[in-house]
Amino acid sequence: MKAVHFGAGNIGRGFVGLLLHEGGYDLVFSDVAAPLVDAINAVSEYTVHEVGDGGTDKVVTGFRALNSAADPQAVVDEVATANVVTTAVGPTILKFVAPHILAALALRDPAAPPLQIMACENAINATDQLRDEIRAQAGDAWHGLSARAVFANTAVDRIVPAQPAGSGVDVTVEPFYEWAIERPPFGDQPPTIPGAHFVDDLAPYIERKLFTVNTGHATTAYFGAQAGVEKISDALADPEIAASVAAALEETSALLVAKHGLDAGELAEYRATILRRFANPALPDTVGRVGRQPLRKLSRHERFIAPAAEAAERGLPVDGLLAAVGAALRFDDPEDEQAVELQRRLRDETPAAFTASVTGLEPEHPLFARVEALVGRRQKELGA
Repeated sequence: MKAVHFGAGNIGRGFVGLLLHEGGYDLVFSDVAAPLVDAINAVSEYTVHEVGDGGTDKVVTGFRALNSAADPQAVVDEVATANVVTTAVGPTILKFVAPHILAALALRDPAAPPLQIMACENAINATDQLRDEIRAQAGDAWHGLSARAVFANTAVDRIVPAQPAGSGVDVTVEPFYEWAIERPPFGDQPPTIPGAHFVDDLAPYIERKLFTVNTGHATTAYFGAQAGVEKISDALADPEIAASVAAALEETSALLVAKHGLDAGELAEYRATILRRFANPALPDTVGRVGRQPLRKLSRHERFIAPAAEAAERGLPVDGLLAAVGAALRFDDPEDEQAVELQRRLRDETPAAFTASVTGLEPEHPLFARVEALVGRRQKELGA
């Protein structure tokens, strides 16, 4: 069996690639970063270091890496004969992965089992997004190729911080992970991925993860940055920050109960587990890494506006989520391109224009005026 994974970064090696290796797949990484590809090919094994309670070291073997920028045909050839394709590249990069998969499907033996494709991204229904990109690029040819692949959405969760200098291709991660995959697209032949669990309805798992883990992580980062704290674990050690994060997550849990019928008690336990993970002092995670790309994180279907908008539509409380949005608007990291762009736009745009363009909310939406007020408050702080 063979798996091709797009994105050989820390998540690709320390989470998705590790589980594919444990499933018995020969593993082919595809990436555009030549130094990373060379570093992977220079070793015969790498170690995933789980730090924290219950953590162990796990050794990965049986892999190689290809440079999709330098030799796209080599990637296409590998995908054409693979059993599984996964990604961990970021939702905005999926459109650049699509051509490789499309070309491979054209080469694939029509008698072979369908290629099993899963996009493992921090986004709702990312695999559908990848499929739609492939279908759009295929045009009329899609009709003859569609049976050669199946697409399944996933929800993935593992904290993989920035890695310490000198670690090579080894990866430090937390012990906890979750990989939920929708079962129906695979019929009776799901991929072999130990540790993953297959579910009939993925939507509650995706939103539970996005609106708890991602919302909570980013909330911690933005309040931590506002307080001048460097590490995520140190931010949660501050009682005021911890209370702000807890308030935001209580609101997202209330939405999940109302929308999906999830058990409130189980969600409370889940929130507690998430906060313990964030507070793990063995993880060298920083507010800068977690808070990066604030414009994306403030967009309509992301971790703040998506749950806050649905909660507001249902008449549920959103004060904690809006406080987190206010903290995100203050994220000012000169090393992060989006943070720089965020502060520039706050200076240049009217509150209404900024709110509409960044959050995607319509002016008549019940959340719009409250976000607009937060934008105006931040602009006054900037003297705009």
